[in-house]
Amino acid sequence: MHVKPSPAAVSTPPGPPLTEPGEVLPVTHYENFPVASWLCPAHLRAPIAALYHFARTADDLADEGSVSPEQRLADLRAYRSHLHRALAGDGSGLPDSVPAAWRGVLQALARQHAVWQWPLSLLDDLLDAFEQDVVWTQAQRHYPDRPTLLDYCRRSANPVGRLVLHLHGVQDAPALQQSDDICTALQLINFWQDLRQDIPRGRHYLTDADCLQHGVSRAELQALQSAPATQALIQAQLDWAEALMRRGAPLVHRLPGRAGWELRLVVQGGLQVIRRLRPPQADPLQRRLKLRRSDYARMLWHSLWM
Repeated sequence: MHVKPSPAAVSTPPGPPLTEPGEVLPVTHYENFPVASWLCPAHLRAPIAALYHFARTADDLADEGSVSPEQRLADLRAYRSHLHRALAGDGSGLPDSVPAAWRGVLQALARQHAVWQWPLSLLDDLLDAFEQDVVWTQAQRHYPDRPTLLDYCRRSANPVGRLVLHLHGVQDAPALQQSDDICTALQLINFWQDLRQDIPRGRHYLTDADCLQHGVSRAELQALQSAPATQALIQAQLDWAEALMRRGAPLVHRLPGRAGWELRLVVQGGLQVIRRLRPPQADPLQRRLKLRRSDYARMLWHSLWM
C-alpha cells in the first residue's frame, strides 16, 4: 500500500506550466542529449516530452531541495498514486489536492498514454529506482558489485528506452537489449560525470568490488582525492560504459528517418562525455564536465559515420 501524505505535507519543486492538450512541455534542464528536439518526428515530440517531464519531476522529488528522506518517500508515493489515477483516465479526474507542479505533468502523460498505451510497469520501475535512491542514500549504502548496480539501472534508465521504442512499434528482443545497453551506458556515464556532486551527498555508485580491485578506499573517495589508483578506477568505469554503448549502438539503424538520427546524437553524446572524462584531461572527482560547442560538432561528425 502506498502512503499518501496530506496536501500540506507534499513538498514540490517548481514544475513546468500546465499545458493544453496539443502543447509540448519545454525542456528546461541541462542535458547531454537531445530531448524531443527538431530531429524527433513531430507526432512523437509530445509523448517523448511527457515521458521526460514525468521522470524529471520524480527525479527532482528524490534529490532536489532540503526536505527529509521521509518526506521524499512520501512525495514519491503520492506521485505514484496520482500517476495511477491519472492513467486510469485522461488526467482530468485528478483531485484538487494534487500539487500544481505535478498536475500538468501527469495530465500531459495521461493524454499521451490514452493514445500510446505504455506498459504501466515501466513507469513504476522508474519510481522504484527513485525510491531506492532515497533509501540507500539515507542509509549510506554502497553497491557491492556490478550486477547489483545493473539491477538499479534496469529500473532507473532502461524503462525510458523501452517506452520510446514502444512509440516506434519496435519490440523484438535484440532491439530491446540494444536499447537497454544504451540506456544503462547513459546512466553509468551520468554517475561518473557526477562523482564530485554525488559522493559528498552520500550517493555511492562506484561498487565495492571495483574499488577493491583498484585499491581505492572509501575514505579516499570521500576526500575526493585524485591519485593513480582513482584514475585507474575511473578509467575502468568509462571502459565499461563505452563497451555497453557501442554494443547498443546498432539500434540507430532500426529507427526510421529523423528518429534514427536523434538516437545517433544520443549515442555520440554519451561517447563524447566518455572521451572528455578520461584522465588525465579531466578529473570528475574535482569538477563536473559540461559539453562545449565544439563537442556538439564532434558528435554530429561521428553521427554521420555510424
